[in-house]
Amino acid sequence: MSGTFELWQIPIADKIYMIAGWQQWADAGAISSGLPQYLIELTNAEKIGQIKPDDYYLFQVPGTHHLLRPTIKLRQGYRQSLTHPTNEIFYTGTESTGLVIFLGTEPHLKAHQYCAALLDLAETLNVRRVATVGGVYGAMPYNKDREISCLYSLPALKDELSEYAVKFSDYEGGVTIGAYLVDQAEARGLEVIDFYGFVPAYDFTRLSIPLSGIRLENDYKAWFDILRRINHMFDLGLDLSGLQHQCHQLIGSIDAKIEELEQNVPQINVREYIKELTQEFNELSFMPLDDVWEQELGDIFGPLDDQDQ
Repeated sequence: MSGTFELWQIPIADKIYMIAGWQQWADAGAISSGLPQYLIELTNAEKIGQIKPDDYYLFQVPGTHHLLRPTIKLRQGYRQSLTHPTNEIFYTGTESTGLVIFLGTEPHLKAHQYCAALLDLAETLNVRRVATVGGVYGAMPYNKDREISCLYSLPALKDELSEYAVKFSDYEGGVTIGAYLVDQAEARGLEVIDFYGFVPAYDFTRLSIPLSGIRLENDYKAWFDILRRINHMFDLGLDLSGLQHQCHQLIGSIDAKIEELEQNVPQINVREYIKELTQEFNELSFMPLDDVWEQELGDIFGPLDDQDQ
């Protein structure tokens, strides 16, 4: 047992995979924090351990104390709760396939030690492959499949990943916790894939009107597009129909918001703006062969079922 994490249960399955996300700066659309939490609830995953807090978090930096410190809830002067950064390990699965779901808080300090602890955990649990998730904002159509970018720990993974309708980024700049983990995993020969979804965001501040723009706080469409890839890659057999329904509701709510903007602020020409984005956007959709067959069969037998009724 590692001194940097603790496990209350050691799951056993023929194949074990891991999905990891964080409360982090690269969390557009709550992909990194919301998607793992959604999976925990969807699968009724059980908490089996945690990475120990150690010295990963700052208590104060001048001017940012409200962002870093633990939060307290008082009632009549008595502490009701005190929340700390958490790094929790959950598990769900069958005898054949298990899934570890890690939901953490991006460290402020000692990133190398933190990632080493997470990789130690993966090795302890015999995890075959780790998929981390994150999100960034960008100007793209809200009603199209999200652009999914990825980076990977081992060069041999590229050919396989090219079949998952992903883009391989040439980004240069500040590193994310997922990318840091990918870098450390290579030295151990571990398979770690870092998926990033691009979340629609529209900025209207340039128009000098009292309207900041549109951002998706929970981009269910990005969650769905990433999860359908991981679901297929890990052969998890997850039922994502409920999440797909939330996608439709999300798109409908944005449709309504755009209609409202057209009525109340016609000078921004929001529909024309979205139309231009759509024309320039190259949609890259992922549909596994089994999903294609399901859709084709639905197209064939759906009308016959309707006629029978």
